[in-house]
Amino acid sequence: MARLKDKVQNALDEARLLILGTQVLLGLQYRAVFERGFERLSTRSQYLNLAALSLLLIALALLILPGAYHRVVVSGEDTEGVHHFTTRVTEMALVPFGVGLSLNVFVAGEKLAGSLAGLFLGLAMGVIAFTFWYGIEAVQRNKHHPERNREQESGAKSGDAGGTKLRDKIEHVLTETKVVLPGAQALLGFQFITMLTDAFDNLPASSKYAHFVSLCMIAVTIVLLMTPAAYHRIVEKGEETEHFHTFASRMILASMVPLALGVCGDFYVVTRKVTDAAGFSLTAAGIALALFYGFWFGLTAYLRRERRRYRVPGKLERGGLNAVKQG
Repeated sequence: MARLKDKVQNALDEARLLILGTQVLLGLQYRAVFERGFERLSTRSQYLNLAALSLLLIALALLILPGAYHRVVVSGEDTEGVHHFTTRVTEMALVPFGVGLSLNVFVAGEKLAGSLAGLFLGLAMGVIAFTFWYGIEAVQRNKHHPERNREQESGAKSGDAGGTKLRDKIEHVLTETKVVLPGAQALLGFQFITMLTDAFDNLPASSKYAHFVSLCMIAVTIVLLMTPAAYHRIVEKGEETEHFHTFASRMILASMVPLALGVCGDFYVVTRKVTDAAGFSLTAAGIALALFYGFWFGLTAYLRRERRRYRVPGKLERGGLNAVKQG
């Protein structure tokens, strides 16, 4: 089993992972109220935006609570109580965050396409979020528990044999999530604010819809990146298992698909605003998308194939592409 120290550290790291992005998104939510476009929203949307802001505040208060508990209640000691408390609070914090995210999508959707479309899109985002944060976990909670000890033994043997230890692999995958998530949440906040600016109202209809689709893609990216933390707390109870490492790795890779679409979709919007050339802008966005997918999936798949072909662990990491040529 994972050492108590590692379990507590992972739990606090996962809470911190969520806090960083929440604080950025919260600041941008405050800013949105002072944009001219906010005054043109319906009264209902204004109050729903306020409700979303309030829910983010609740999520932030919950996410910071484990740190206060660790300092005040147990004076920084690593205890099962800290791990259990952090797990429960993190589970709870995802609820207001998910509802707030859905309300923001509704407000953006209503502004662009009307109340009915906004309601459908907001509900769809809520379903996606709670399916990934709670639905999958509810199905998997007991399914993998009997395998836990076997997975840990297998991971331990792998580490003893000279490979990367399981706890290090999990630490790496959480770090990789922390690299992407805050930036994605900041981007989402900027996308919401953009829809409240005068310049957005002057965009062509196609650019407005492209921006909204990009916004939804970034929201899905955030859901996927937050899923490993929920899964680790709810299904694995903070234990370090190969199953969790595999699941978290897949979520990170899956998040790269909508992330690239969201970034390149807004690249199309910006390029068209600057050049006023739809065809050129679409081509530029397509090239950017090919670049992202080419680097993230094409190049890495090629390097993995070459690494397996030569069967020399670490060769590519030391020598890069030259190592492949020199095989």
